[in-house]
Amino acid sequence: MNKKILLWVGGLILLLMFSMILSLMIGSVSVPPNLTVRILLNHLPFLNLEPNWSIGQESIVWNLRLPRVFLSLLVGAMLSIAGVAFQGVLRNPLADPYILGVSSGAALGAAMTILFGHQIGFLGQFSLPLFAFIGAIISLGLVILLTSTQHIRSNEILILAGVVIQAFSGAILTFLIALSGEKMQSIIFWMMGSLANHDWIDVRILLPYFLVGLLYLGTQYRELNILALGEQAATHLGIEVEKKKFYILTVASLLAAAAVSIVGIIGFVGLIIPHLIRLLTGPNHRNLLPISTLAGALFLLWADTIARTIIPSREIPIGVVTAMIGAPFFAYLLRKGIRREH
Repeated sequence: MNKKILLWVGGLILLLMFSMILSLMIGSVSVPPNLTVRILLNHLPFLNLEPNWSIGQESIVWNLRLPRVFLSLLVGAMLSIAGVAFQGVLRNPLADPYILGVSSGAALGAAMTILFGHQIGFLGQFSLPLFAFIGAIISLGLVILLTSTQHIRSNEILILAGVVIQAFSGAILTFLIALSGEKMQSIIFWMMGSLANHDWIDVRILLPYFLVGLLYLGTQYRELNILALGEQAATHLGIEVEKKKFYILTVASLLAAAAVSIVGIIGFVGLIIPHLIRLLTGPNHRNLLPISTLAGALFLLWADTIARTIIPSREIPIGVVTAMIGAPFFAYLLRKGIRREH
């Protein structure tokens, strides 16, 4: 990385740490910054501070808010990395797991697991991510199948295919809600997206998926740069195009599905962040991947902080916040793309 990119990464890390402290302080019960920092430091090994905070304050910071902060960072990073991979492989700035119906497919797989989970209970905590991944892969396969007759997957064709898959998945989800009875609230949760009522167990479930996805996609920056030149050029440069596209899209879908399986559908993160970072730092995936990872984590952290604090004593789904930001941004990109093609 050059000095400019190192400054980006260093600046985002510092901003992320500062934002974490602010997010831990903010809420229906405010915790002063000095107490927040001392509570965090007191949980470090071999460092025992003299408590000048209440048990309630420590529980709020450490047991309620900190797992949620870490979960927002993980989910934001995972969705953003997946968006970078989708846009790079499909060579389409409008591609992301939500718009292409991958997230809704993952939610459908998670909802079916909730309803019929007694049949797959032996998988334990891996049931939801596994079946969400299956749903995501099926949705992605259907989108690619719908666009396979086009020699060039234009923005309109790809988006329309995603809309079709989203509509179909949404219809099945609505049908499942009608059958779900007492589990209705759990399934509605997957359609709205929320980081509420999560703990350290959810963070530990997602962490391996994040690390594996980041490790693999982080080593594929050269291939993503070559694929951006076009499939014919990539073939001439020795890339097995179809195999490489399959591997990258599969890992990206796994990241999106794992995130959806825990927090539900959160849209537009994989669209907004990679696109903005590409405009700011350039198209080189060697820089785009790490910077988008940090920026995605930062974006979702603040989106969740807004979701739980904008209305006193109430919380709105985080999917509402990201949609209110992402939908106008998507409309702008779509209109801009149509103007270019005409």
